[in-house]
Amino acid sequence: MKLLALEARQNGTYYHSRYRQVEEFGGDLHVLNGIGEPDYWAPGRYRIAGSQHIDDLVAAARSWHEEERFDGILTFSESAVVAVAAVAEALGLPGIGLEAARTSRNKLLMRRAHAAGGAPHPDFRFVPDLAAALRAGEDLGYPVILKPTLGAASNYVFRIDSADDMARRFPQAEAGLAGMTWSAMEVRGVDLGPHGLLVESFLNGREMQIEAAVWDGEVFLGSVVDRITVEGGTFDDDVHRAPTSLGTDEVEQVRLAVAAGIRAQGIRRGVVHAEVRFHDGRPHLLEIAARPGGGDLDSFARVTAGHCPIRALMAAARGERPALRPFTPTGVHIAGMVLLCAAGRIEEIELPETAGEPGKEFFVKITARPGDLIRRPPEGNNILGFLGCADSSFEEAMRRATEFADNVRVRVGR
Repeated sequence: MKLLALEARQNGTYYHSRYRQVEEFGGDLHVLNGIGEPDYWAPGRYRIAGSQHIDDLVAAARSWHEEERFDGILTFSESAVVAVAAVAEALGLPGIGLEAARTSRNKLLMRRAHAAGGAPHPDFRFVPDLAAALRAGEDLGYPVILKPTLGAASNYVFRIDSADDMARRFPQAEAGLAGMTWSAMEVRGVDLGPHGLLVESFLNGREMQIEAAVWDGEVFLGSVVDRITVEGGTFDDDVHRAPTSLGTDEVEQVRLAVAAGIRAQGIRRGVVHAEVRFHDGRPHLLEIAARPGGGDLDSFARVTAGHCPIRALMAAARGERPALRPFTPTGVHIAGMVLLCAAGRIEEIELPETAGEPGKEFFVKITARPGDLIRRPPEGNNILGFLGCADSSFEEAMRRATEFADNVRVRVGR
């Protein structure tokens, strides 16, 4: 199968490992970047459009499609969901449609869709200025969440506990909108919906990270992973565990909530990553992204539930029903974490000598490179990479993961 991967602006080497998996699973992958580095992918299977504008991306993709006859187009990037939907429509390839993509990308449009469709969600307000944010805080009741409508990876997402906290955090989040990496990587020339800040009511219970798929309205949960991070005022999404602590009835409640959100967002066929949090005993939707989850969540899904989000995406991209089944945990215990480092420009990264040895870590991915600038809250939320360990219990897997992470050495400059 011949597939085209697309980013309006290349996100470093972040998706290289995913692209390699597509090829390992039988895909003949070509990569088109609007703005990108030379020699990013294999010779003859990589092109740069030279622009992030949708007209230029469509023109470059159409010209290449006429030569190669792609079976489908896909992306792993939150910032390319809209671009891929627009290009798929222009080329007559399978896709979720531009309106569903826009609704799935913009958090305000997503919340409005959830409200209209009866999907469980937090209360929300779009806040154009600090005065509106303060009114929203009083209306919804502290704590609340402040977040960008076009954000990703928890950049400029803050828990706000008081009016004073809002007065401190709102200017930081507002200033971050203009230079946020995920916004800078978006396609140009397409209406992405309102670009600003939301205030949402706080959901107080357990959180789950979910890989799922929908086909002609039928929704399947591929994997369910517990997020167990001890939270402060920012969200690093840094520790996960599986198997999930949810019981069978709770898993079904989650599936119904995710299905309601998928319908509300207008996705009939495709692969999604859903984040769900329980509130007063009921699952509520944090978000549903129209792509597989990032980091090591694809590995978690394969190891703990026998589900492969990459294969599912490849099938959906070419208009074929993925191999879907009800959520079936394997019983394997894993601990996963995001690898973090201090803010600054990376000069050197040194991994433990055990990295890559059989039986040590089932997943290690370093996404940052020497020369990259790392921003940490409140200026941003860049990370070093991802780590997952499997063992006979979560406690033992977590011990090994922590030991590995403690021995990662990163030198940063200013």
